[in-house]
Amino acid sequence: MAVLVTGGAGYIGSHMVLALIDAGQEEIIVLDDLSTGFDWALPPEVKLVVGDVADQALVTELILQHRVDAIAHFAAKIVVPDSVADPLGYYLANTVKTRALIETAARTGVKHVIFSSTAAVYGEPEIVPVPEDLVAAPINPYGRSKLMSEWMIADAAKAHGFSYVILRYFNVAGADPRGRTGQSTPNATHLIKVATQAALGQRSHLEVFGTDYPTPDGSCLRDYIQVSDLAEAHRVALDHLRSGGDSLTLNCGYGRGYSVLEVIEVVKRISGRDFEVRLSPRRPGDPARIVAGADRIRAELGWSPKHDDLDGIVAQALAWEEALGRRNRT
Repeated sequence: MAVLVTGGAGYIGSHMVLALIDAGQEEIIVLDDLSTGFDWALPPEVKLVVGDVADQALVTELILQHRVDAIAHFAAKIVVPDSVADPLGYYLANTVKTRALIETAARTGVKHVIFSSTAAVYGEPEIVPVPEDLVAAPINPYGRSKLMSEWMIADAAKAHGFSYVILRYFNVAGADPRGRTGQSTPNATHLIKVATQAALGQRSHLEVFGTDYPTPDGSCLRDYIQVSDLAEAHRVALDHLRSGGDSLTLNCGYGRGYSVLEVIEVVKRISGRDFEVRLSPRRPGDPARIVAGADRIRAELGWSPKHDDLDGIVAQALAWEEALGRRNRT
């Protein structure tokens, strides 16, 4: 058996590859166009194919040649404000191309699909922590593009007989504790990455977008999940499906929220460095607060996070940024 990891040279995808390798599992094929991924983020024993998930001839060839029985689909555009500015680009990358991939998977007999979705499908939830059965009501094109893909996967699974796990991520942060990979996109917008770059002098300042939200300190409230814990959730989801488990849609988070201003203070404390923080207006498409209802994933998959500690997550992110800076200078 083999697993095809789309977007596997990117931030979360590369951690999934490491989780599979660490578990001693089967052949791994990565398909990535390297628009935001890096070939060096992958171990040398992993086969990397540079290409597009919507290239149905290429995907068919990979599935048949390597006898792929499962696809972990990470390839996507993920920046909320960009989706507001470029909705058609996001519907193309996240919905149209996912449709092409799922059609290919169904036609070639792939048995299992794990889909990288997002808490953005919930929009401005009235219930926090957010349960999976809350009616999805995304407020930006990013969330809508992912929800459309969820619908397609569920409908196609019924029609074509494959099983799936949809994982709705909350805010992903941190890096591989062993320092093998991390968030490496130069202009990434993840708060903890941006804050650590500011602490290391790689950015002149950090902007806080909105301080008038209905939250305790006025800044947005988010549930930060460590990236290796998230990758492990994908790995156990794959085991669940291969053992005959039912299709599932699950939140991936810790069930606890931190505000933007709280996170900034943790970064300053862990790094021992101060940096400029500029208060700016709200960005379009940002919900005020979103925290995972995270009991179901533990019950259904037996997932048990190992890195649920904001100080530790920030320390990992700092160590990775320092290592990345050394790599970029060589």
